[in-house]
Amino acid sequence: MAKKPRTPPPPRKVQAPKQRHVPRQGMDSARRRQVLFGGVAAVVVGVVIALVAVFATGKSSDVKSGSNQKVASAMAAAGCTYVTKTVLPPIHKVPSGYHLDVPNLTSVVKWSTFPPSGGSHYQLWAVWGFYTQPVNPRQVVHNLEHGGVVMWWGPKVSQGTIDKLQKFYDGSPTGMFGTPIAGLGNKIALTAWTGDPTHYYQNGYYGTGHLATCPKFDEKAFTAFRDAFRGHGPEGIPLSSDQEGTGPS
Repeated sequence: MAKKPRTPPPPRKVQAPKQRHVPRQGMDSARRRQVLFGGVAAVVVGVVIALVAVFATGKSSDVKSGSNQKVASAMAAAGCTYVTKTVLPPIHKVPSGYHLDVPNLTSVVKWSTFPPSGGSHYQLWAVWGFYTQPVNPRQVVHNLEHGGVVMWWGPKVSQGTIDKLQKFYDGSPTGMFGTPIAGLGNKIALTAWTGDPTHYYQNGYYGTGHLATCPKFDEKAFTAFRDAFRGHGPEGIPLSSDQEGTGPS
């Protein structure tokens, strides 16, 4: 039985390596101390280098190594454009600042991409699902923050293409979202917001937005995007929490 079109409901309130030991026989105490201190120093230096590498960037890897390149290649083969952009910081630089930026669903919002791939958003996310009527992007960005992948399409996209998008969604709906959006014309877009939850909101780190814009649906390219980025939102929300039909309580 075909699914009934979904109309967006109103928002609800709110093991270790082996070590080589130097034999003690024939070694005087001064030499032993030298070896010991040298080993300790090497360990300390190694730890310092590792910490510098992390804090210099303000984050660790938020997705599997090479994911961006794989997605970019798949999108290029499908005739799509693909970009990644640093998510714009919140105006209110405090935890939940992104929510304070959007006090209501008509607030003026600026994002780094269109359709949005991360940034300021309303405090309540939208109920997870595939919609036939537009869902307010101010809410949908919150779904991105939770690790969702959003499929957007313009008003000139054919019903046949929308049906393909719905079928793709139905094959694995958890953490997926579909909605039309004005201003996209006859194009389809995919967006995701990835980030390292251990550094979110620290030292100006707010994660990365991913945007693919396509002239048509391509299952291989869409699968590559979904599998690379879904469940890697900056808040660290488990994917199991992004079930179809669930939303704020």
